[in-house]
Amino acid sequence: MSEPNTPASSPCLLGELPPEAGGLPDAETRRDVMRWRKAERARLIALRQALPVAARVAADRALAAELDARLGTPGGATIAITWPFKGEPDLRAWAAARREGGDRIVLPVVVEKGAPLIFRLWEEGARLARGVWDIPVPPPEAPEVTPDVVLSPVVGLGAGTYRLGYGGGFYDRTLARLHARGHNPRTIAIGYAFQEIPTIFPLPHDVALGEALLVPCS
Repeated sequence: MSEPNTPASSPCLLGELPPEAGGLPDAETRRDVMRWRKAERARLIALRQALPVAARVAADRALAAELDARLGTPGGATIAITWPFKGEPDLRAWAAARREGGDRIVLPVVVEKGAPLIFRLWEEGARLARGVWDIPVPPPEAPEVTPDVVLSPVVGLGAGTYRLGYGGGFYDRTLARLHARGHNPRTIAIGYAFQEIPTIFPLPHDVALGEALLVPCS
């Protein structure tokens, strides 16, 4: 790696807030949090993109093996994965094997800015369209499906399994809507060990994930 794994400086006043506080005292401190998150996001993405190919491949294999151990034998679950973006773990081969075993694989689709994600079925050999940021997504004619398991890649992961993402809030909105509709999918944070940080200084809109799976890279 080309940069040390040193967190960005904590924002002003936040030393007074416990990680699980879930609230902020004023607008100025909220701005400090957002500035800190932006800097920490850039630092962690740079570290992730600097990973050597061999280390990334080995780590992704370890992720796949641990996911199989946690989820058990394939056989009918609907699993949401993501197309790898900016050095995220690549679980496409693992997903293909799960599909062959009987699971269904779905991909998230951005409908519009500020809206929750939807999930569309990704079938073997199906044509994919270009979505936001040119990320491949199933086309509009693909069925919309509610997942049983959501594998959520992280930029950073803090105490309480709070996820630092790209700043759009898509997963927070999506999980909040699923919960409001009575759906409680199993949610697993996916990433590498160096992405674990002490806290993301949770805000009221942040939704914690259920489990963490961060593997070492060497």
